[in-house]
Amino acid sequence: MPDTLLVTGASGHLGRFAIEHLINHFNGRVIAGSRDPAKLADLRDRGVEVRSVDFDNVATLAPALAGVDRVLLISTDAHDREGGRAEQHRAMITAAANAGVAHLVYTSMPNPEGSSVIFAPDHVATEKVIKESGLPHTILRISWYQENLLFSLPSILASGKWFTSARAGRAPYVSREDAGKVAAAVLASGKPLNATLDVTGDYNWNTDEVAALISSVYETSIKVVQVDDDALLAGIINAGVPPYVAKLQVSVDKNTRLHGLAPATSVVEQIIGEKPRSLATFLELEKASKPQAAL
Repeated sequence: MPDTLLVTGASGHLGRFAIEHLINHFNGRVIAGSRDPAKLADLRDRGVEVRSVDFDNVATLAPALAGVDRVLLISTDAHDREGGRAEQHRAMITAAANAGVAHLVYTSMPNPEGSSVIFAPDHVATEKVIKESGLPHTILRISWYQENLLFSLPSILASGKWFTSARAGRAPYVSREDAGKVAAAVLASGKPLNATLDVTGDYNWNTDEVAALISSVYETSIKVVQVDDDALLAGIINAGVPPYVAKLQVSVDKNTRLHGLAPATSVVEQIIGEKPRSLATFLELEKASKPQAAL
């Protein structure tokens, strides 16, 4: 009899991709979990079981895990308090261990140990708790999403300039959909156990190369302007970005500059049997969906 799978954070982008992949490729019971089940009404209408999973309300966790064999723990977006995500993750990991879950899959970040990214400590703490729990597990260290570029792409196209402090650092951007497919496939297979995998795109890009690709796709000219971290922070805040988000962006650039990301791997192709979506394809699709951005 097929196992029962639970995907937490199923109302988010990554969770949705994972759920869709499971619906299409897993011949078993799939449960979609969210702290706001109302956001999953469309999945319920399609016959997917929906459960309340609120990491801040421990009382919801045991019922959510009832009868569940494997769990995809998608890292939360709690940034309202230092260490908040780690606390939430610990609650779910403890509940999963108590429920006798046979396999826990966790979505982490690249090389969190020693990373300059301000939320890295939450991932370090979570990975530690998972390993100490004794749960059979797979940790997926997912590289920066291609979609993250959308945060700055409009201003880059509008100004023709890309302000960054990343220098010659490189990032193997991966699509959210590919990451979701990998997470779903690992969850469905139950393997590999007690492993850590780097989920990346197929090429390690530096900023100059990405700028050249944007220039080619959008038929424009983008100039990369390298600045120091303080100048970048001031510029982002002056553009009206909230200070926390600005500090996060600068920490990402700093981490890239310090070569804090894992290099490109073949994990996506190995797990799902197809090459990851290229960055060029992502940009072409984005341009086609918003033709006014190219004007």
